[in-house]
Amino acid sequence: MGSLSSPVLLVLFVASAAVIWYSGIKLSDTTDVLSERLHLGSALGGLILLAIATNLPEIAITASAALAGQLDVAVGNILGGIAVQTVVLAVLDAAGVRPRAPLTRLAASLVLVLEGVLVVVVLAVVVMGTQLPRDLSFARLAPAPLVIAVLWVIGLVLLDRAGRGLPWREGGDAPGAQPEPRGHSKDKKEKKATDQGVGTARAAAVFTAAAVATLVAGVVIERSGEEFFGRQGLSGVLFGATVLAAATSLPEISTGLTSTRLGDYQLAVSDIFGGNAFLPVLFLLAALISGKPVLPTAHHTDIYLTALGIVLTAVYITGLIFRPHRQYLRMGVDSIAVLVLYAVGITGLTTIAS
Repeated sequence: MGSLSSPVLLVLFVASAAVIWYSGIKLSDTTDVLSERLHLGSALGGLILLAIATNLPEIAITASAALAGQLDVAVGNILGGIAVQTVVLAVLDAAGVRPRAPLTRLAASLVLVLEGVLVVVVLAVVVMGTQLPRDLSFARLAPAPLVIAVLWVIGLVLLDRAGRGLPWREGGDAPGAQPEPRGHSKDKKEKKATDQGVGTARAAAVFTAAAVATLVAGVVIERSGEEFFGRQGLSGVLFGATVLAAATSLPEISTGLTSTRLGDYQLAVSDIFGGNAFLPVLFLLAALISGKPVLPTAHHTDIYLTALGIVLTAVYITGLIFRPHRQYLRMGVDSIAVLVLYAVGITGLTTIAS
């Protein structure tokens, strides 16, 4: 990439972003169709298949960085992406909610609160893992990535159980929330695909093609973007935490807008929380590829971004519990708080990175 001119690098970056956006839409549609036809269940389908599908750019960047021995890039991409993907909920709140009401008011559910708690727990273990000595490993694996993966699996099992009903009034859903059950948009997508004659084999083929395109675009967007924005004076840390993280969050925006337009607000929030809980599992992938402990290589900027992700998630957990009624600038007060905190957090990050 270093031999290419800046205009060419910019074209590659924008083209890769467009591929990620379009592929994200196809991944969302085909994932929902396959989830329904293969009877994966709403919790498992949303938190495993869609979490992996929408995070394919991060998977590609993590694998590429680990192969190149650039573990700091892998760590920064994972942790920077969590904060940005949480901000995506503010975008969905402002652009996707109909009728006009705060997203967390319509999506309020104890299951979503549990998903948010899972994100916080996983990120807390990430912070703990960064403080462990680099020579602490078993069979070339540090304990923290293994613990994160185990906690994620346990969390999925508990969420799957919670999705089948909780011993609370209305099964854990708040009164006056979305009228249709969570995941109803998947049924609508599957019915539309059936009416159009889209078979399971065709859906799987489209899913595979979109996944491959997203993986390739993920690598290209990281390489071209880092080179281009580096030439503009943007440090690698700030590029990874802002521009790259925003670009790789495009699948979450496209899938979230699709869900909110269909009135499936709980699924939209679940996809974000599910993806954020999954991202730290990629530390295990990076460790397996590189054969080295990953988290102990984290910079203080990475720990800072992890804490920012925890704070932003906690704000939305609070919003799901208190269910704000009023809107300002077409958003709930929790979304406005998240935007302000993110802006303040990135401002603070510039002082650390410099």
